Amino acid sequence: MVDLETVEISITVNGTDRSLSVEPSDLLIDVLRNQLSLKGTKRSCDVEVCGACTVLVDRLPVSSCTTLAVDVDGRSLTTIEGVEHAGELSRVQQAFVDHAALQCGFCTPGMVLAMTALLEINPKPSDEEIRHFLRGNICRCTGYIKILEAVKSLV
Repeated sequence: MVDLETVEISITVNGTDRSLSVEPSDLLIDVLRNQLSLKGTKRSCDVEVCGACTVLVDRLPVSSCTTLAVDVDGRSLTTIEGVEHAGELSRVQQAFVDHAALQCGFCTPGMVLAMTALLEINPKPSDEEIRHFLRGNICRCTGYIKILEAVKSLV
């Protein structure tokens, strides 16, 4: 068994600067969940197709299950825990609640983060643009109609 050296990385997570020791092979999802106890990022497919592990890196959606922690050194991350403001749900989170755009909730953090990124890039996306940004997020409960309604209510 080979001992891997640890690497020091500096990241900003949900507005807080953090210095962490990680192994070169550590996945971002594992660092977030295990070292930082940010459990809102969900592990599901481990191959970048379901979106449950979505986080924002420099305000863009990234699959944390296939991203090495060392690759986010010096960057800014937002997890679902960092979307709310002063104890209040973000407008995207509130729209999901208001439009019953969640059922089991497993995919919701990734969906909320993807839609947060979209609305920052384009505050008035078309239906096609919303669908395009959701293409990497799989939901087995809702059928997406309520999710689309929630996002469209913000446009």
